[in-house]
Amino acid sequence: MDMPIEARIRDILNQHGRLGSDAHVLDAEADLYRAGLSSHASVNVMLALEAAFDLEFPDRLLTRSSFQSIAAIRAALVDLIDG
Repeated sequence: MDMPIEARIRDILNQHGRLGSDAHVLDAEADLYRAGLSSHASVNVMLALEAAFDLEFPDRLLTRSSFQSIAAIRAALVDLIDG
């Protein structure tokens, strides 16, 4: 069985986000930039998400708000997967 989307996002954030704390303990609505996500790290997270989910983020989703929280990332991914 595939790992749930949110768990995969949290794993990717731990690997590529350079956060100050474990992504698995962050609230889904927590501001990832306040948790330590930089613009550079958000690009690495986006590339890892694209590889993990075999998709490409369109220009309309390449915004700070798309990566603001785990919930925002999940919503963007669900939109692309269901698209």
